[in-house]
Amino acid sequence: MTQIDTIFTLIAQKHLRIDTLETRKSDSLDFHDVAVWSIRDALEAAFKAGVEVGMNVSRPSEREIASGD
Repeated sequence: MTQIDTIFTLIAQKHLRIDTLETRKSDSLDFHDVAVWSIRDALEAAFKAGVEVGMNVSRPSEREIASGD
């Protein structure tokens, strides 16, 4: 599981009460009734996680940018 998959799964579990994001080929397991405020909370958590990941990504130096590497 990739880092982003782990983040998505944790958000789904915490905010949407969905155990897994894997397709289980069953309507009762793959479709969920979710309150709009839960969706908003999940979107906010995903946004914040993206900001956090983005802040931790190494940025190229001016020399790397100038050289095209």
